[in-house]
Amino acid sequence: MPDPSSEAPAPGTRSTAQQLRAARVAVEAPSERFRRDLLRSLDALRAKGLDRSASIRALFPHTVLPEPTYDDLLASIVAGAHLLFFGPSGAGKTSLAKDLWELFPKGAWVVDGCPVLDHPLSLVDPGAFQRQPPCPICRRRFAPGGDIAKFDPGAVDPAKVPAEYVRLREGYGFARVQGSSEVFPDHLTGNINLRKLEELGDPMNPLVLEPGKLLQANRGFLLIDEIGKLPLGTQNVLLQALQEGTVTPSKSRESFPAMFVAIATSNLSDLDSINDPLSDRLTSLHIGFNERHDDNRRIVALGRTGGDGGYVPEILLDAGVRVIEAWRTKTSEENPDVGEVGSNRTLIDVGERTSAIGLLAGRPVPSVDDLKAGLLHAMRGRIRARSGDSFRQNEKRVAEFIDRYADPAIRRSAGVYWCRYFTGPLRSQTGEAEGLVGEGRRLKDDPSLAASLASDGATFPKFRTFAGYVGERERPGSALAPSDAAVHVFRLLEEFSLFSCKEEDADDAPL
Repeated sequence: MPDPSSEAPAPGTRSTAQQLRAARVAVEAPSERFRRDLLRSLDALRAKGLDRSASIRALFPHTVLPEPTYDDLLASIVAGAHLLFFGPSGAGKTSLAKDLWELFPKGAWVVDGCPVLDHPLSLVDPGAFQRQPPCPICRRRFAPGGDIAKFDPGAVDPAKVPAEYVRLREGYGFARVQGSSEVFPDHLTGNINLRKLEELGDPMNPLVLEPGKLLQANRGFLLIDEIGKLPLGTQNVLLQALQEGTVTPSKSRESFPAMFVAIATSNLSDLDSINDPLSDRLTSLHIGFNERHDDNRRIVALGRTGGDGGYVPEILLDAGVRVIEAWRTKTSEENPDVGEVGSNRTLIDVGERTSAIGLLAGRPVPSVDDLKAGLLHAMRGRIRARSGDSFRQNEKRVAEFIDRYADPAIRRSAGVYWCRYFTGPLRSQTGEAEGLVGEGRRLKDDPSLAASLASDGATFPKFRTFAGYVGERERPGSALAPSDAAVHVFRLLEEFSLFSCKEEDADDAPL
């Protein structure tokens, strides 16, 4: 039999409470397991040479947050708190909650056959029983004569309590609740299983209960999306679980364990709908839009990773980000109809729409006009349609905004792109820059010369170096040669940057 004391037994490994006790397997609350695993992960990353900031970011490869937000988040988890992420729609609250579930330790020893994953030692150790009381089903199962009133953890033979090592998953250690007015208390506590009721004949028998979301999350992780949309009665059921670690279903004489790490999300407009006692049990953490341009660029890069969104020149992608950033800073958030126009989802969507519009027009490399159309398509798609008139008014507002800010954004992005190349590979040598510009102007309007770049390695040496830079930086893919991508980038630089490196082009500040 595999050693139950090993750090990570294979899922399906069998044991007994007696063997787990001999191996000194710990009885930990979900928050304690989470803290232990998180600190171990950070130590392992630091052992690889990463500094504190890089180690924390490495824990969240799919989420981009300001560093102070990461600090607050990790401090709350290590302290064992339940969390409420609040902020504007589309800022990444739910994505962050899912990332936390990915970090949560999935392996756990459970009582074989227990519907709510009781810890085996809670049935045989009085101390563990007090910390994590087992469910009434297991107590009845191991009580003398099946009489739950006679259950005594000190009298249960640990050799007869079967244990299994499982991997937590949806419905077994992880549950998600989508807030709405139709989520009633029974959805969280559970419902009567009619087949078991017919078999047992007693509606108050705990064996007839089909576990609800809170019971499914026992010993694991609960995600409540848009918690403020839950009815008051449902919020009160959740409050009992957060206060006591138990839930008492309405049609049960017994309480069931419901111990978990809870992560809730809420848009700003729903915060007042969360009742005060429940809010007091949650540590509030504001998740807003990133203010740093580099962070928003990382969000776009993560959103496009692994997809087949097509090639979009970096200058155009960068300009799209700057337009959305300008919308966030220059447009009031008070109008809920346009609340998601500046969301992270829109940031990512701009590149996809720009590429799609270009491909439909027969252009493998999107144009400036394709970017403007992609911006309109993505931003317009996030307008809340309450009526035809209001939608058209907001659509006009978005279109006017794009007309005003798109060209300045492209000029800014082109200036930054050229300045990086001029001060980097060209080392600010004006003569080298003039030579590159001369070669590029010959190539951009002569397809036969551009084609010769692939066959003649001696021609246009300065532009070849530039093409290598573009290929390495942009990775256009197998469908487009780096030299062809470089020609397209050159045209954008010629039109919008005029190959000048101004002082303001040396950083990545938004518009």
